[in-house]
Amino acid sequence: QVQLVESGGGLAQPGGSLSLSCAAPGSTLDAYAIAWFRQAPGKMREVIACLSTSDSPSYYESGVRGRSTIARDNAKNSVNLFVYRLEPGDTAVYYCAGKYTGISGGCPSPTTYDFWGRGTPVTVSS
Repeated sequence: QVQLVESGGGLAQPGGSLSLSCAAPGSTLDAYAIAWFRQAPGKMREVIACLSTSDSPSYYESGVRGRSTIARDNAKNSVNLFVYRLEPGDTAVYYCAGKYTGISGGCPSPTTYDFWGRGTPVTVSS
């Protein structure tokens, strides 16, 4: 089982930016498709963005489309999520998840992922 560890959460200012990292100690992350999700209090988990194995295309979903970038950092064996122009509505626990198979045509639903991190909480507030 691949272990995923998220980092980079915390308190952020409205209008600011956020940089989150998803690492996989002991595994080579570019062998897996990876997605970032978030879950706000009282709401369902929603996908933010995903990318398939290696340098395959990435896909963006949800209300963060246009304000986010997902990218691999193979030197650090991580997949990073950058969110810009933060809003209080971006407050949530952010998770990364992985699949043993590739992704095409958009981000699959949360139930299809094979392994998950424990999440990193983000609060956007002044």
